[in-house]
Amino acid sequence: MFPPKHFESVWMKSYITTPIYYVNGSPHIGHAFTSVMADILKRNRQALGYDMMLSTGVDEHGQKNQEAAEKEGMSVEDYLNMRCAEFRDVFDRLDVAYDYFVRTSREGHKTAVAGMEQSIFDKDLIVKKNYTGTYCKGCEEFKKESDLTEEGQCPLHPTMKVEQTEETNYFLKMEPFRERLLQHIAENPDFVQPEAFKNELKQMLSEPLEDLCISRPKARVTLGIELPFDTDFVTYVWFDALANYLTNINWPDAGYESWWAECEHLIGKDILKPHGVYWPIMLMAAGLPLPKKLSVHSHWVGAGGVKMSKSIGNVVDPIEVIEKLGVDALRWYLARHMRADSDSQISVDFITQSYNTELGNKIGNLLSRAAKFSKARFDGKLPAPGPLSAEDEAIRKSVLEATKGMGEWVNLAEIPARMQSIITVADEMNNYFAEQAPWDLIKNEETRERCQTVIYVTLDCLRVVMEALTQVIPASAGKALAMLNAPAVACPWKPELDRLEGNSDLGEIETLYPRVQ
Repeated sequence: MFPPKHFESVWMKSYITTPIYYVNGSPHIGHAFTSVMADILKRNRQALGYDMMLSTGVDEHGQKNQEAAEKEGMSVEDYLNMRCAEFRDVFDRLDVAYDYFVRTSREGHKTAVAGMEQSIFDKDLIVKKNYTGTYCKGCEEFKKESDLTEEGQCPLHPTMKVEQTEETNYFLKMEPFRERLLQHIAENPDFVQPEAFKNELKQMLSEPLEDLCISRPKARVTLGIELPFDTDFVTYVWFDALANYLTNINWPDAGYESWWAECEHLIGKDILKPHGVYWPIMLMAAGLPLPKKLSVHSHWVGAGGVKMSKSIGNVVDPIEVIEKLGVDALRWYLARHMRADSDSQISVDFITQSYNTELGNKIGNLLSRAAKFSKARFDGKLPAPGPLSAEDEAIRKSVLEATKGMGEWVNLAEIPARMQSIITVADEMNNYFAEQAPWDLIKNEETRERCQTVIYVTLDCLRVVMEALTQVIPASAGKALAMLNAPAVACPWKPELDRLEGNSDLGEIETLYPRVQ
């Protein structure tokens, strides 16, 4: 269960969720991206002094998972345990500091979902009827003709044939809530970000809504939560999965309200409809408030904009990247290079290039040069600075300006721009260091104090940058701060100069980002 200590504070809170991921396959770069971005947002808000809750995890129910277990020749329980452990291990290796790892097989979750269904059923908002429609097994969703390509396939799963399915099922009435949802969007401008996806959602709601299927007959699917009002059916996977955002914080028990009021869902654009239409209407039907925000991101594609495919060989495996380059190389690329509302390119070569040129050359190399120089020329210590020149003041001001964004609330779409600011100032810092040329200043006694100042300013500016980057690449940023023998990062955090102590010992200096071919 969720640790009780999180329910003690009534101070500033933020509850961030990722989708829960289907376990019919291994974790991929999309899973890694959403959960790493959620972790960055959590670390940002923790740095501001917020009490945080981050949930991520796995969706264990549905037809896809049931068939995947059969294909592997495993019992459903063994298959789910194996996949759950695999996802958890990947997120641990990605330094995702989740507070709650979701498993929809948890008894408390199942009981709460059944309770939600019963409460909606009791309001006569759920009807039983026969339905003939087109079903995409990849989406686990019935599709309208307008949702399909000209070839009659799901655009998200073009290699998977859709099925013409006739079933008797239970359906949630959607249309009675459509106008109310549109009104909520109008009255809450930040409900969906970025703007392009809010417009897309409004377009989805511009026409009358069909009823939403919320069940599957046990004759077809057995892996799911049994309907409380008809034991011949299990809960449709989307209804079950979406409810996790509430059950993670112990809904319907008392104490969940303060977290739910500050809930932000991070989602990919492909699941905007379930989160932006189905979920809000489910909540309205259950008499519950809506989440605070949907933060939507685009997708990663291969080099040249080609969709990732095993047959093409352009799939980026997060574990392979971690083993080759380290976790922070991947975290950095994901944070630095995703566009707000259009797909972005990724490949192992791109990640390697970004790691070598940005982290290695611009940040790691400067730290190594300045710290090693200081250690060699000042008896293992960081020298105390003398009077500051105009050049010193200028670079210090630039560093404060470039990093101040990490001392403020960061929204999902803003992360790449905040990283761009840091890389831009890293270039300025390198120029400053080269122009001041401490290796020349140290040669003469009359310029020795000036040399001390240049070294101190450079390393103190790097300390500010690395404090900001603890929110993004915590492992390597923490190593850098240890090399500088920096004091603990303050909370609430904001960029501050002169926190390094002059004439203090430096730590062991190592290459922070070893170059990779």
